[in-house]
Amino acid sequence: MSPRRLLALLTALLLSGAASADDKPARVVPLRHAHAHNDYLHPRPLFDALDQGFCSVEADIFLKDGALLVGHTAADLKPERTLEKLYLEPLRERAKANGGKIFPKGPSFYLLIDVKTEAKTTYAALDKVLARYADLLSIARRGQFEEKAVTAVVSGNCDRAAITAQDVRYAAVDGRPPDLDADAPAHLVPWVSASWGSLFRWQGTGAMPDEEKTRLRDFVRKAHRRGRLVRFWATPESPAVWKELRDAEVDLLNTDRLAELRKFFAER
Repeated sequence: MSPRRLLALLTALLLSGAASADDKPARVVPLRHAHAHNDYLHPRPLFDALDQGFCSVEADIFLKDGALLVGHTAADLKPERTLEKLYLEPLRERAKANGGKIFPKGPSFYLLIDVKTEAKTTYAALDKVLARYADLLSIARRGQFEEKAVTAVVSGNCDRAAITAQDVRYAAVDGRPPDLDADAPAHLVPWVSASWGSLFRWQGTGAMPDEEKTRLRDFVRKAHRRGRLVRFWATPESPAVWKELRDAEVDLLNTDRLAELRKFFAER
């Protein structure tokens, strides 16, 4: 090989390495405030989020023919894409490999399960599945909470009454703004979630209005007084909005843009 050709090959390899390093972190740093919205839509469900350090992922489930299938709509469902195969089984293997954590010595990890089919029948099936992962999932027994590698949180068509009534449960409830003033224990309602557009008009252009900044901070303070985390969905996907959210101590930043949010936290 000629010296010129060898130089060209080495240059190409260096540029390729630089590009891949920019796309994926060399060392995975757990991001406790990063939530992967509709995680299953990524090329590698769960694993793309884990590679970016995300500590919270979201999966939509449908009960079909007795199976809990993951997908965005009923038309997307495939028999092999179950909640267990895409999420629970790989999370169990990872926790076993990391001494009971999803990230070695890392923070809590959340699996948000958004129920798309009828609440009661779907939760009855979900509860049976979650019980098979008692070694992995946080559990509440007669009001006593034991945190484990993954905390499951049920959203969407949530059978809140059934979950609340359980003496032994492997899932919690994704709360709503009325829970800011409710007395439910934090292990039952660990989050309060709300649509961004239902409370705020600012979309990230220019400065956030002072009135909306105050409203945001009051919302977070109320939740934190009850020991609950805060998550907004349908937030504008921009660093300006992410900055305001974290400045207000919003706990979970909801995104479809995994690498961009990871880069935001790295720069911050």
